[in-house]
Amino acid sequence: MAEKGYGSLIGDGLWSNNQALVAMLGLCPLLAVTTTATNGLGMGLATTTVLVLSNATISLIRNLVRPEVRLPVFVLVIASFVTTVELTMQAAFYELYLVLGLFIPLIVTNCAIIGRAEAYASKARLDKAIVDGLAMGIGFSLVLMVLGGMRELLGQGTLFHQAELLLGEGARGFGLDLGPDFQGALLAILPPGAFIGLGFLIALKNIIDKRAARLKRAAAARRDLPEQDAAQPAPG
Repeated sequence: MAEKGYGSLIGDGLWSNNQALVAMLGLCPLLAVTTTATNGLGMGLATTTVLVLSNATISLIRNLVRPEVRLPVFVLVIASFVTTVELTMQAAFYELYLVLGLFIPLIVTNCAIIGRAEAYASKARLDKAIVDGLAMGIGFSLVLMVLGGMRELLGQGTLFHQAELLLGEGARGFGLDLGPDFQGALLAILPPGAFIGLGFLIALKNIIDKRAARLKRAAAARRDLPEQDAAQPAPG
């Protein structure tokens, strides 16, 4: 397998192969916990931590694991790190852990993590596996946070409400509040609102990608015109 460069790995994780907007993986936590930006960011950081640690471990043991048992071994590695993250959140971010609830242990079943382990980490060297896990995790976290922020702002009129659960007491006044008179859209904080919001994000990405492709083709055509003119014989 030809290994990608660091720039390509980062671009894939953040945009081109974003696990939420392109691969459509990890939709269970994506749609369930994104009622606020704080919840989305907390789940994203937990997922990113597991992605980086599991990618690194699987890259280190890739030559020691027989192909017949690779998937059970990968799941065991991921489950070990999920348990570590869960216990850490119980100790350090207990109130946020109560909010996220069952979805922390369910990171084990996140197809984005097992997918990166199988598709990339099991074939790549350590540094590339770590960069891949970090980029994919950050890309997934950004979608969680943006979707959570959209739903929270439209539904409750707040942004990063209860940020202190994740960032500490210093962030208690960090959030935005539109006031008690704000009439929010109930649909935004209900499950259908998550599907609609994700659909808008996917549509926006597709629009940006198509526009970028048109601009790239137009730039290439402008570069080709002088070469074509130079190749034509001079009149007379």
